Amino acid sequence: MPLKIEPITRSHNRRNFDCGSLDLNQYLQNTARQQSEKGISRTFVLVETNSPGEILGFFTLTACEILVEKMPLRFAKKYPMRASAAKLARLAVARSRQHQGLGTFMMLNAMERVLLIAEHMGIIGFFVDAKDEGAAGYYRHFGFIPLPDNPLELFLPIATIRKTFLGQ
Repeated sequence: MPLKIEPITRSHNRRNFDCGSLDLNQYLQNTARQQSEKGISRTFVLVETNSPGEILGFFTLTACEILVEKMPLRFAKKYPMRASAAKLARLAVARSRQHQGLGTFMMLNAMERVLLIAEHMGIIGFFVDAKDEGAAGYYRHFGFIPLPDNPLELFLPIATIRKTFLGQ
């Protein structure tokens, strides 16, 4: 079935979504759309084109500010004390669709969106707070680098995203 990623709306069935994490389910059901409407964050849902109301997965992007001293030294020396970045606030796939590549599909879409943001606004990269070591390993697979003081906080330099998508 053809898949598409689109901004969350009232037409998406948030109540039936279950990714196996109560926190992520509750965020999608109770908070995601409202925060998108208020401009706090943006949540995007993955749906099949022939069943656009059923959410197969979702991710949330937001802006953040990073204290550069928290970053690996090779990056920290390049930037001022504080720098702007994008953050992957949440990423989840419905239980029934896990281990089918949908997380990767959404992650690549999120990275493309971050690259578009970087064309219009100064950001140094893409951050994520992994919930556990297993999730951190998943993000490292995409090139995310753990921060020295907390290996569950990871950073993907904007240059790495450019190289991935643009070959630069």
